[in-house]
Amino acid sequence: MDFEQRLQRAIQRGQKQKEERGREQAALVMSEDDLRQLHNAARLDLSDRIEQGLKKIADHFPGFDYQSVMDDGWGGRISRDDFSIRRGTKANLYSRLEMVVRPFSDAHIVELKAKGTIRNKEVISRNHFQFLKDLDLETYAELIEVWLLEYAEKYSSETNL
Repeated sequence: MDFEQRLQRAIQRGQKQKEERGREQAALVMSEDDLRQLHNAARLDLSDRIEQGLKKIADHFPGFDYQSVMDDGWGGRISRDDFSIRRGTKANLYSRLEMVVRPFSDAHIVELKAKGTIRNKEVISRNHFQFLKDLDLETYAELIEVWLLEYAEKYSSETNL
């Protein structure tokens, strides 16, 4: 076998290796349906955690009402109205905490969003996202817990219980 034949075989082997790597990478890439299913599973898990946490806060602070959220994403909110009378003037004081998982998008991310208001003043505004291919639900579970605790601490420090 001369050099030219060996060179042709080496080139063919290299091309086969390249094709195999391409097939392997294609198998690793998730389809749009797979990504959508992964997002839905994450959304269900996270919205359950949100609901449980918000209901616990509502149990500890009487007057808060829980509502499910399904418009700007999936999750929940707690809210309450208080009235304040100072020097003859009445004021409506609104407190609320809302946490949602945003809908599936072309960005292929899971986005968690939280907004909290205490007595008409925004005290928490948080966003966190991860790409679906790198999804770690434990990170989200910890964030939900931390944001809930942060709100509860701020609420208890700024109100008369």
